[in-house]
Amino acid sequence: MSETNAAAEVAAPHRYTAALAADIEARWQDFWDANGTYEAPNPSGDLAGDAGTVARPKKFVMDMFPYPSGAGLHVGHPLGYIATDVYARYHRMTGHNVLHTLGFDAFGLPAEQYAVQTGTHPRVSTEANIDNMRRQLRRLGLGHDQRRSFATIEPEYYKWTQWIFVQIFNSWYDPEAKKARPIDTLAEQFASGERATPDGRPWGELTDVERADVLGEYRLAYASDAPVNWCPGLGTVLANEEVTADGRSERGNFPVFKAKLRQWNMRITAYADRLLEDLEALDWPEAIKLQQRNWIGRSEGARVDFPVAGHPDAKITVFTTRQDTLFGATYMVLAPEHDLVDAIVPAAWPEGTHEVWTGGHATPAQAVDAYRKQAAAKSDVERQAEVKEKTGVFTGAYAVNPVSGERVPVFIADYVLMGYGTGAIMAVPAHDSRDFAFARAFELPMRCVVQPSDDRGTDPSTWDDAFASYDATIVNSAGEGVTLDGLGVVEAKARITEWLEARSIGEGTVNYRLRDWLFSRQRYWGEPFPIVYDEDGVAHALPESMLPLELPEVEDYSPRTFDPEDADTSPETPLSRNEEWVNVVLDLGDGRGPRPYRRETNTMPNWAGSCWYELRYLDPHNTERLVDPDIERYWMGPRDGQPTGGVDLYVGGAEHAVLHLLYARFWSKVLYDLGHISSAEPFHKLYNQGMIQAYVYRDKRGIAVPAAEVEERDGAYYYQGEKVSRLLGKMGKSLKNAVTPDEICAEYGADTLRLYEMAMGPLDVSRPWDTRAVVGQYRLLQRLWRNVVDEGTGEVTVVDTEPDEATLRALHKAIDGVRQDMEGLRFNTAIAKITELNNHVTKVREVPRSVAEGLVLLISPLAPHIAEELWRRLGHSTSVVHEPFPVADPAYVVDETVTCVVQVKGKVKARLEVAPSVSDEELEALALGDPAVVAALNGAGIRKVIVRAPKLVNIVPA
Repeated sequence: MSETNAAAEVAAPHRYTAALAADIEARWQDFWDANGTYEAPNPSGDLAGDAGTVARPKKFVMDMFPYPSGAGLHVGHPLGYIATDVYARYHRMTGHNVLHTLGFDAFGLPAEQYAVQTGTHPRVSTEANIDNMRRQLRRLGLGHDQRRSFATIEPEYYKWTQWIFVQIFNSWYDPEAKKARPIDTLAEQFASGERATPDGRPWGELTDVERADVLGEYRLAYASDAPVNWCPGLGTVLANEEVTADGRSERGNFPVFKAKLRQWNMRITAYADRLLEDLEALDWPEAIKLQQRNWIGRSEGARVDFPVAGHPDAKITVFTTRQDTLFGATYMVLAPEHDLVDAIVPAAWPEGTHEVWTGGHATPAQAVDAYRKQAAAKSDVERQAEVKEKTGVFTGAYAVNPVSGERVPVFIADYVLMGYGTGAIMAVPAHDSRDFAFARAFELPMRCVVQPSDDRGTDPSTWDDAFASYDATIVNSAGEGVTLDGLGVVEAKARITEWLEARSIGEGTVNYRLRDWLFSRQRYWGEPFPIVYDEDGVAHALPESMLPLELPEVEDYSPRTFDPEDADTSPETPLSRNEEWVNVVLDLGDGRGPRPYRRETNTMPNWAGSCWYELRYLDPHNTERLVDPDIERYWMGPRDGQPTGGVDLYVGGAEHAVLHLLYARFWSKVLYDLGHISSAEPFHKLYNQGMIQAYVYRDKRGIAVPAAEVEERDGAYYYQGEKVSRLLGKMGKSLKNAVTPDEICAEYGADTLRLYEMAMGPLDVSRPWDTRAVVGQYRLLQRLWRNVVDEGTGEVTVVDTEPDEATLRALHKAIDGVRQDMEGLRFNTAIAKITELNNHVTKVREVPRSVAEGLVLLISPLAPHIAEELWRRLGHSTSVVHEPFPVADPAYVVDETVTCVVQVKGKVKARLEVAPSVSDEELEALALGDPAVVAALNGAGIRKVIVRAPKLVNIVPA
């Protein structure tokens, strides 16, 4: 402490300082905990201490799950938590029953990797991280109902994650009912003959394995052999969303390859239309809705079958949105992973095969094998990227264009993905830029079937690029039984679709970009699947009585990793090494008695626990069911303005636009269809907070140096005497620019930190951190303190007198503005209004009690500790948390007078002080009677008077 500050503290021993703030904050945090200040009662009063209430309107406010990192929090993390806390506090004061709490999304790779490195059990390190984060969050004064907090790693929690998986596994999507139904209803349809089995045999004649295979094609959770993103360096498969644009793992930056493995999937594609349709009812940022629409990628078109020459039983099915261009299809392309490739590849190249088609290989099989390995090393993003050089290889097979009867060569190329459409395309190079580039590279024919609207002519060999248009005339498209010539695109699409359907070689259909959700991970630290396999390999779900299925102890927490560059490897999971846990004898209660089973040794992805956590907050200690229906309906059920129900406010980062949000919506819809919940959507209102950024300083090697040790001299930056560069970026431990909330709380107090983060700018905009600027909010609190408390004696100095009119107007204008800002999450402008009022009060010789109390109530959602302290010192025995938020008197909100500008010939000649409610006629009369205006007119007539009451009169002389 400096000598000046020390002297000041001696002169003013009751000044608001960091030490006093720390004492105040610790005392009130203890008080809130001891008195259950933030406990939100359920309507049934089921939680400890609840009396139950439905009298007040409810408000459910949520933050996105934090992950308990070993590094703890930096000041960027609490931005959203403080914002929701302010919003929740405001609504408590406006008479709402507010549910606001926070849990921890604690499964995942970081703890597992730490366990691999140190031998520490993931639970031990994770729980230590949670304890540290709870401590940091408590210090910020966040008003959470601690009774409702939990971590996803608790068996009491993941019992219900597993239970939900079982519900999904035991369900199918009925397209006629447009909802999920129990799988038993589907089996009954097969058994009764209402629905035919795939091969037509009676259901009773099928073996158990055959029945399981049939039902597996419908289950919403199913295991299948499918192309996956295999990451040898991590020893696990990854979802598409966990792979970066350059084909590497988001975590660890290892290369990712395409491989075919047996994995669990969620049939989220069955809900594609409902996921799209229900977006309209949600109060979400339009940018997030657009990302989800694009990810789902709904498109209308047709499926068309192309026979494969020489293979009577083989056909290539394509999906196209431009079936009107069928006559222009001159070759076909299959994804390298397509199942049909191996079946149609001949032993030798057909006579006359172009050399450029073979890739320099002696046989088609060699060419296909080599190209597949090349394609497997690329991510889907890389394969879809626009590159100058198109690659591919001829399979040696030909297909037959169904409308023209022409033989067309079949290639494989990496720009066609197995995960989109059917994994095959009909290539119309004259009218698709990628097909055009491929055709040029491989010397393939092109046929113009859409009349160009420019002067390029109809010979594609002379074009620089393809011609694509939906507003054009179809040409060169006449064949046996059908002609499209002269039609527009829409008419041509309808006619050719009808023709295809009449011949059972195609049909109009809808396609989606969305793929089923890959739900397996080859890891230890995740929820075990509640699935066992019998001797025939048939999967069975564990009954609820056997849940939770807890993670066993293992000696080695790591999946087997491989050479990161070796794609020809397979996963080996940590759970598979615990033979006693894997191989068990169980009685599943299905009437078959005890039988030997093998457990599933994959674990669920880290997204599983966050797909439903909003429901656990409602009823966190229920051991009998997922959630009590009455409680769920009270907090999340549909209501006016929220037709699909859901959380009232959900705040988190925009980076979760697709992954978490889409997955959680899918789980909610399944649970809703099955009657377990009343809310078809999990989150009604979504708000994306911005990011707190910080300067990153790098030395000449490009390595980040500690930001706190950098010096600024003459506009340049130096670290240990050497010049460094400065760039604004993310805040984080690895960038050596992290500032912890503990540091700021120690120097200024938690209330100052809360105010500064809310005052930095609009909540949804990223903003740079500046520790030097924090002092501005610290001084605001010091001035507030001085307006109520004498710094020398510690006595309250307010007086029991009525405020003057100017002060009343300042107070009520602030109340009115802050109320509007709180509702709109505009906390920065709310703080500006409070600051303006506080500055006004500072100038008042004696502060009226009513004004001081109003000021304390206004700031209490933002700075709750100092507000509680001042409220108590002002003589109140109740907590400020549940005090009514001030209501503005409209009479004092409206300005007493407004300045009206009077112009003559466009020049200002007078200013009038008038009532805000002045009429046009009154204002015109006042303006014309003003001496300065009379002098300016100098007897001239008046051609026109333009009045814009109450602020403007414009006089135009004759």
